[in-house]
Amino acid sequence: MRKVAIAIAVLALAGCGEGKSVDAPKAKPAVTESQPQTGAIAAKEWDLRVGPPDHKLQAITDLTAWLLEHGFNFYIVKVDGKDDVLLGPFATRAEAEAKQALLAEKLARAKKTDTESEIIEHKASQ
Repeated sequence: MRKVAIAIAVLALAGCGEGKSVDAPKAKPAVTESQPQTGAIAAKEWDLRVGPPDHKLQAITDLTAWLLEHGFNFYIVKVDGKDDVLLGPFATRAEAEAKQALLAEKLARAKKTDTESEIIEHKASQ
């Protein structure tokens, strides 16, 4: 009986996605200096830097785990040899301030007093 159940499961899984083709994402052409750039003056974008004031590695790992648990998307950049945790980029400073207020509210509710946040201008080279 067990062999029959396994055989049925294998056959069912083998037919999953049959007839569906998956196309690889198309690569965008690289922008070179000879190509004209549309919108050469980009609008400012904003990030929210979050972290402990002393950049402790253990505190950053705890912070990123907490951010994931509470639904905050982040990325990590290295600035002057130290890791910074950033939320964003946000199109406007008002969006960044709204996210900062939400973060502060959730941090206060969780009684995490060892975390600071600061709005900074987004750097495209990061």
